[in-house]
Amino acid sequence: MKKQIFVIHGGHARDSYEDYLKHLKEKEVDLEYLRNKSKSWKRELGDTLGTEYEVYNPQMPNAENAKYLEWKIWFEKFIPYLADDIILIGHSLGGIFLAKYLSENDFPKKIKATFLVAAPYNTPTEHPRADFNILTPLTKLEEQGGKIFIYHSKDDQVVPYSNFEHYQADLPNAHLQIFESAGHFNDEKLPEIISDIEALG
Repeated sequence: MKKQIFVIHGGHARDSYEDYLKHLKEKEVDLEYLRNKSKSWKRELGDTLGTEYEVYNPQMPNAENAKYLEWKIWFEKFIPYLADDIILIGHSLGGIFLAKYLSENDFPKKIKATFLVAAPYNTPTEHPRADFNILTPLTKLEEQGGKIFIYHSKDDQVVPYSNFEHYQADLPNAHLQIFESAGHFNDEKLPEIISDIEALG
């Protein structure tokens, strides 16, 4: 049986619909980004790891105006199709989504590992994210999340490094990867996550 990896991408959570409309009006078109959108470590995982793995990259609902409840409903639709020893990966908003979901809900499958990559935490003055804030201790995440890996870069301009320090304090047994110049991990390759996944066996 192939090993399953489920990846949740990032997004933007707004405090109001007006804020979302303001974002749409002010956002500039970036054709270069659109040309290279498919080139990311998240989409390359399957090719890099090989046929031993099945990698799922679902499109989460309305990523530009994300709502936690909508993401929760959509995520739970996939759970019946996941096997034990699933590896969960959350990048950016996908990271705080996994942290919140796994700290508030019982996950019915055995999780082999949880990766939080450039994940925001509850620092609303630095990076407000509306209803994605974590309202409970991360005890349940630690109990059911398998091996927990946290990646963050000191030069991340989207999610400040202080967010990582909150996770570090609340998840003292997590495996930490601190980068100096990886930004928000939007590059095509992330060899460190490949190595960590392969080391899980």
